[in-house]
Amino acid sequence: MSAMLVYLALGACAGVLAGLLGIGGGLVLVGALAWLLPRQGVPPEAAMHVALASSLASIVLTAASSARAHHARGSVSWPTVGWMVPGVLLGGWLGSRFAIGLDDVVLRWCVAGYCWIVAAQMAWSGRGAVASDAVVPRGLGYTGAGLAIGAVSSVVGIGGGSMTVPLLAWRGMAPVRAVGTSSACGIFIGLGSALGYALQAPADALPLAGAVGYVYLPAAIAVAMASVLAAPFGTRLAHALSGTALKRVFAVFLLLVGSGFAWSAMR
Repeated sequence: MSAMLVYLALGACAGVLAGLLGIGGGLVLVGALAWLLPRQGVPPEAAMHVALASSLASIVLTAASSARAHHARGSVSWPTVGWMVPGVLLGGWLGSRFAIGLDDVVLRWCVAGYCWIVAAQMAWSGRGAVASDAVVPRGLGYTGAGLAIGAVSSVVGIGGGSMTVPLLAWRGMAPVRAVGTSSACGIFIGLGSALGYALQAPADALPLAGAVGYVYLPAAIAVAMASVLAAPFGTRLAHALSGTALKRVFAVFLLLVGSGFAWSAMR
């Protein structure tokens, strides 16, 4: 029961972050799950794979809830999503296949490094291009970008917002619209990646009830349930608040999360 409450709290946190910033929720989930899952019977050598897979599985519903709320406010560019989806699906599948072949320590360093990169991006990002709701990025270049975003996301267990949002903002899309579009892309990143971790895992990868490959369904479902309820709250905050100061505070938090992963990799 106590583990279920923790999963629900994690889901609520991830949902708010997904709606508010479009980034960060998956990294928080991976860090917390990597610490918690071995205490729930997950073999330590499989903890990172299970944390990544379960985070990505939960992101499908988290991103769907966030995208639905943004769509209701007209802040999802569906043509852009359509161009990116083939790339993120394939990238998620291939990236999960690559991650399955890495050991626990290497994955911890991958996530640590990515946390530090995102923290720096959030702390020092500038204003970028002049934004417009009329900008609708499209073309094969975005399919290629989606392939790279999906692959990296599957290795570090995220919905890709830390890459998709800056890309779209750089191309002139309004920030809130970039977050909404990123949320819609996150559905397919989570789907392709989670399926990869579930179907490409070794036989008996996780000898626990409720496991499909590396996806631990009790954790993924509980996190997803809470995140679906919390994501619209984050979306409302995104439309009401200036996020600059909040992003810098969260950057410090991600710096600490990354340092925690690095410390655990060196132990």
